[in-house]
Amino acid sequence: MSELQSGQGLAPGEGVRLSKVMAERGLASRREADEWIEAGWVRADGRLAVLGQRVPPGALIEIDPLARTEQAQRVTVLLHKPIGYVSGQAEDGYQPAVVLVTAANRWAEDKTPLKFHHGHLRSLAPAGRLDIDSTGLLVLTQDGRVAKTLVGEDSPVEKEYLVRVRPLRAVPQGEPWLSGQAMRTLHHGLELDGRRLKAARVSWANEDQLRFVLREGRKRQIRRMCELVGLKVVGLKRVRIGSVVLGKLPMGEWRYLREDERF
Repeated sequence: MSELQSGQGLAPGEGVRLSKVMAERGLASRREADEWIEAGWVRADGRLAVLGQRVPPGALIEIDPLARTEQAQRVTVLLHKPIGYVSGQAEDGYQPAVVLVTAANRWAEDKTPLKFHHGHLRSLAPAGRLDIDSTGLLVLTQDGRVAKTLVGEDSPVEKEYLVRVRPLRAVPQGEPWLSGQAMRTLHHGLELDGRRLKAARVSWANEDQLRFVLREGRKRQIRRMCELVGLKVVGLKRVRIGSVVLGKLPMGEWRYLREDERF
């Protein structure tokens, strides 16, 4: 094979972008091609390809079988988010939670057969928010279907939280922190920003911790709900989204969503 045919010695601007060649041959979409190249699954004329590479139109392109068995499956990651990380884009000097999705932070008890690789980080985005000062289950996904299920005012999926509280004002000893009327108000009598909230399920988990089950996720909703009935939130942890539970997943670690799990 000549130097030109092998793709070596091309002058700047010569040749065709490798991802375009792959798309034209029906090997992958251009987006998939870039993901596969970035993951190290593509060789062009016997050499490991790099993102943005240009090749002759007749280049020999080889694709690792892993590209079709693993990368074709859009992954969803379950992360136990610690305090101090934002759900989405970095802001005010705080890192996004996705930086915790590394090989080192994968939960040792994750039994899914997927092998972690950097291609799983591409377009991995949060499906819903969890405030910087809250902990618990955060879903990050490449799958638009999962995001559509979990995000939006019309989502039917329940989210469950354990919320540690304190009274905003001194409460005489022996009196409850929350009256029966205040509890009923939490269930179905509150408005935020001029809009009525959907019905919630609220109960005491123990003497200073409430259990909230919501079907919406307005900004800082639980904290604001509690303030309206005289309580201050001192700790908030999301423990369930739909039928998927946080379980024993350690803080700061993550696992893949299993094939048998559905939100």
